[in-house]
Amino acid sequence: MNKKMNIPAPVGGSSLLVIFSVLCFSVFSMLVLATVKADERLADDSCEAVTAYYQADCEAERILGELRAGIVEDSVTQKDDYYAYQCPVNDTQSLSVVVEITGTDYEIHQWKLEETIAWEPEQYLNLLDVDDLTEE
Repeated sequence: MNKKMNIPAPVGGSSLLVIFSVLCFSVFSMLVLATVKADERLADDSCEAVTAYYQADCEAERILGELRAGIVEDSVTQKDDYYAYQCPVNDTQSLSVVVEITGTDYEIHQWKLEETIAWEPEQYLNLLDVDDLTEE
């Protein structure tokens, strides 16, 4: 009668609580990691966009300086005292400039970022047929 019985270790509420909290912290850490990666991509894209804009802005300032010195490049269109030119920012945008130069004075009439590709509306599916609703 001296047989020993194998009794399993008791798994109580505290053990379940520890397992649940470790699982929650693991899921939370994965969510935080995904958010950090998304923020990093957004910051990199924003940095590239700002850098490209300011490079185009510097190019536009250089062309304006040459116009004020009397040098007109081939890319600049002229009509009377008005000069217009564009500096590409990326594949879809360019910095558009219109300036009026009279003697030693100049006035900037336009200095803005414009889309270079035409906008096309999305094609939507006709999901609701109005004729079916107005049955008599």
